[in-house]
Amino acid sequence: MSISKVVKDLRGRLDDKVCIITGGGSGIGFEASVLFAREGADVVVADINLKAAEATVERIKEKIGPIHVRKHAIAMKCDVSKEAEVKKVVEDTLKEFGKLDVMFNNAGIMHAHDDNVLNTDEKVWDLTMDINLKGVWFGCKYAIEAFRRKKNGGNIINTASFVGLMGAATPQLAYTASKGAVIALSRELAVTHARENIRVNALCPGPLRTPLLMNYLDTEDKINRRLVHIPIGRFGEPIEVANAALFLASDESTYITGVEFKVDGGLTAAYVTPEGPCTSASPKNFFKVTGEKNQ
Repeated sequence: MSISKVVKDLRGRLDDKVCIITGGGSGIGFEASVLFAREGADVVVADINLKAAEATVERIKEKIGPIHVRKHAIAMKCDVSKEAEVKKVVEDTLKEFGKLDVMFNNAGIMHAHDDNVLNTDEKVWDLTMDINLKGVWFGCKYAIEAFRRKKNGGNIINTASFVGLMGAATPQLAYTASKGAVIALSRELAVTHARENIRVNALCPGPLRTPLLMNYLDTEDKINRRLVHIPIGRFGEPIEVANAALFLASDESTYITGVEFKVDGGLTAAYVTPEGPCTSASPKNFFKVTGEKNQ
């Protein structure tokens, strides 16, 4: 077998792409950062917690091995609610790598005091909108500017949520409103910039087995009230959403733009869900629990 054939076979799905991932220090962002790097991308891990972003970079170094030594992963501090910080991340990425191909606007919060229309405080509403919506707006704005500089298009993925598509009697009003707005913003940008070869899609995860959600669902009743609506019968894993983001970031999805890409175990498709035990196994995440051996 020729060396050129071997090299071609080793190419990843994101080879030669430069990607920024906000909220890369945990959850979906952590999994996507490691996965994108493993698939050959140069990855900028941006997070408000620089130590968390740096830990993600260290995990990338553990996972990709010597075969991708030419590839880079760097950590940057970024509060996405601050326009100047988002702009700086994009500018620093262009200085470091010379281009930007994929902007994954993933950073977001789910505030502990987000409640119904009567009980949600204005400060909670404003903070949620500043991060979940304005942060996405800023990321799109400066990514599109960067794409226009190279005049070869680009790709934006915005993390929304299934709650932007359907209602719940367990309200988190600010979060729901922010994610619905992300879906609308993504659709508008997709149509506006389609002839520039700029694709924009909204990624809509269902309920995920993260510490944040599991700490909130602290009784069997709370868990079962949600699981009954999920046809697959379990919560999703962050790596499953990261795999969907990988597809949207790759050249396999060049004819997909303006969509709500649902990764929700069938939740938004269901009226009456099936009975019986769950037979779908949860995949393993890249995130390493304290004390876990390297894999």
